[in-house]
Amino acid sequence: MAGVFALLDCNNFYVSCERLFNPKLEGRPVVVLSNNDGCIIARSNEAKALGIKMGEPFFQCRHLIAAHQVEVFSSNYPLYADLSQRVMDILAQLEPEVEVYSIDEAFIRLPAASPAALRENGRQLRAKIRRQVGIPVAIGFGPTKTLAKVANRVAKKQPEQDGVFVLPEAGRERDQLLAALAVEDVWGIGHRSAAKLAARGIRTALALSQADEEWLRKRLTVTGLRTALELRGVSCLPLEQSPAPNKSIITSRSFGQPVTDLSGLREALATYVSVAAAKMREQHLNAGCLQVFLTTNRFRPGDPQYANSLTVALAQPTASTPALIGRATEALRRIYRSGFAYQKVGVVLLDLADAGYVQPSLFQPLRQGQEKLMAAMDRINQRWGRDTLHSAATGFRKSWKNRQTSKSPAYTTSWYELPVVS
Repeated sequence: MAGVFALLDCNNFYVSCERLFNPKLEGRPVVVLSNNDGCIIARSNEAKALGIKMGEPFFQCRHLIAAHQVEVFSSNYPLYADLSQRVMDILAQLEPEVEVYSIDEAFIRLPAASPAALRENGRQLRAKIRRQVGIPVAIGFGPTKTLAKVANRVAKKQPEQDGVFVLPEAGRERDQLLAALAVEDVWGIGHRSAAKLAARGIRTALALSQADEEWLRKRLTVTGLRTALELRGVSCLPLEQSPAPNKSIITSRSFGQPVTDLSGLREALATYVSVAAAKMREQHLNAGCLQVFLTTNRFRPGDPQYANSLTVALAQPTASTPALIGRATEALRRIYRSGFAYQKVGVVLLDLADAGYVQPSLFQPLRQGQEKLMAAMDRINQRWGRDTLHSAATGFRKSWKNRQTSKSPAYTTSWYELPVVS
């Protein structure tokens, strides 16, 4: 084997972040809710054992949660993002080839080594992250990214592995592991693909790895074929250390309570534009146009319903928050209709291009000083906390903000919420 892939996955990540600063939660059932405290998006192992399902609406399991005294937390994304970055920073310091796959997962590419050496490497890495960040992780090693995913699943689900598992060489033992894995649980196989495979009698990862290549290419396209090859040990998915830049950036949230007035919608939209613009600047991009949308709550059919959107082309590409807020506000004013209770407003930044290449407008001069102003604002917010500097258009009271009735302190990202040791 020329090289080995490893998948590092933070265990029950959002729950682990909540437990980090609240040790009394260890061993107790814990759940984390989505925006507006709507659905379950993270569960501790104890909560899973109670039968609480991922994605289940909170109101449907209130009685179960109350009966078993389950600890409930609103999502605290600034805290989760900061702890995720700390984990990824350790990986970047220790390993030369790292692909950050999601907020709680990363692929690593390593030179070929013996199973014992890989296992020891994984244990040391796991211990270092637990010691320096406090987050438990599981690490799986395999010859392909898909098989590393399989190994990581074993590392998490079998306590005797102590959080680290090296997939065996091709043979009977590996076949047994693949035969025990349902095809719908294979990375890259969605519900539709799983249904097509089941109709042909392919119900396990092992059966998928042995399926006819021509049929897979025809029914599941080249993506399904690559997955099957990966399960055979043929590496088809390289490490992506420099992911492609976003083609669009969308920012939107449901309101904590319906908003009827234009001023409240304007504040919310300005806030979301500010967040999207900051994300865009992190990637050194400019937007060539933007889309504004708003909608009422379609799940309340008894209420008057209205939804609309408007796409606006910008005279010149920009990442300036004030400029984007101005154009977005104009678009909102054009699509707003009074007499409706709005549930959501949002913005999509489109036509993204490298900020280093700007095509100036023939009829409008370039805005001078905006890049330096935005860079200064970003540096201050990165150092002193999000929204230390923000546009007055985003408001202050923000009565429209989404519900977070059980949100824990930010701890690591706000000076006002630092943990206090007594």
